[in-house]
Amino acid sequence: MTVWLARTIVLAFAALGLGIGTDGGVRAEDRPSAPANAARLVAELEALVGNPDGPPGVIVIIQRGDDRAVYAAGLAEVGCADADWRSCEGSPPDIDDHMRIASVSKAFSGAVALALVSEGALSLDSPIGDVLPDLPAAWHPVTLAQLLNHTSGLPDYTASPGFGQQVGANPAQSLPPGELLAFVTDQPLNFAPGSDYRYSNSDNLVVALMAEAVTGDTYPAVLQDIVFDPLGLTRTSLRTELALPTPVLHGYLVEEGSPPEDVTEVIAFGSLAWASGGIVSTPHDLNRFVRADVGGRLFGAAEHDAQFTFREDAASSPPGPGGNAVGLGLFRYRTACGDVYGHTGSILGYTQLIAATADGLTSITFSVNAQMGEDMFPALRRAQEAAVCLALAD
Repeated sequence: MTVWLARTIVLAFAALGLGIGTDGGVRAEDRPSAPANAARLVAELEALVGNPDGPPGVIVIIQRGDDRAVYAAGLAEVGCADADWRSCEGSPPDIDDHMRIASVSKAFSGAVALALVSEGALSLDSPIGDVLPDLPAAWHPVTLAQLLNHTSGLPDYTASPGFGQQVGANPAQSLPPGELLAFVTDQPLNFAPGSDYRYSNSDNLVVALMAEAVTGDTYPAVLQDIVFDPLGLTRTSLRTELALPTPVLHGYLVEEGSPPEDVTEVIAFGSLAWASGGIVSTPHDLNRFVRADVGGRLFGAAEHDAQFTFREDAASSPPGPGGNAVGLGLFRYRTACGDVYGHTGSILGYTQLIAATADGLTSITFSVNAQMGEDMFPALRRAQEAAVCLALAD
């Protein structure tokens, strides 16, 4: 492991909980035609992979009803160690390539929670203390809804010094969720539950533990039963193995002037990120999931309405296109071309966006195989907004 990679591993986990402000990005303008938006998207994708700090590859799926279009640029795998590696031969990312979906995993735990509420196994008002009494007493009043929209006040375990030291020393080691939360169980809440917003990876670990408690099953089994099987997501899993199933969209660290470093199988994200960022999927499966999740096909109408209750000025991490607002297990992205709903993700080797219209009939998945730093956010968000504008074009 290089010194550069070792230094970056802890930063990668910190980015799971990075709270970035948003500039809103809403402008009054006429929507360009679909061909003009398609040309804009292609140009933005080529600019993204051509940037010295950009990812090796990017793939976007846009589906309107039954019509699906795929846009890809760059490389799924960097096949040479040349300084001029962008000129290497190789295939672009494919819709069936496996990849780490980072914090998009939180949309899955949100869907599980809302499905269990719909079934009566949980309530959005269920407090932690009633379901998980062994967690700290200060956490007991926090409700399921507050966990889902990051207003719980729970300290983020990925930001704790102890967790950073653990991952830096042994990134391939697996830890159970109880031990992950133990890094912060001695800390006070960041604020009174419901009084503020702060993105925390601890929230979704607790959501998944609540799902296990009320179902009597493991969280991977609950995911399989509630989400994967009903939607036919045969290439999606919460796996503890370092290796990804083939074919693979390789994840990279990119440093200007050097060939990218493959970090696909460096950290045990399936365990160390678990319900907050450990799921492996493909662009194809993510597209199918976001249409069902945002469209309310996995739970009842009341839960769908609750999902769409938003808190303003609450950015996802990393920020999505346009103005961001948080709901239950998803965010609203208000762009110049219209509103879409979904989730972003950022983890060592990958940056993700899934989004759909409120009815789930129009969708966007946007996957790059590098973790984008803050300096790349403007270019990334421009490209994401170009994808949204193409999806919503008349």
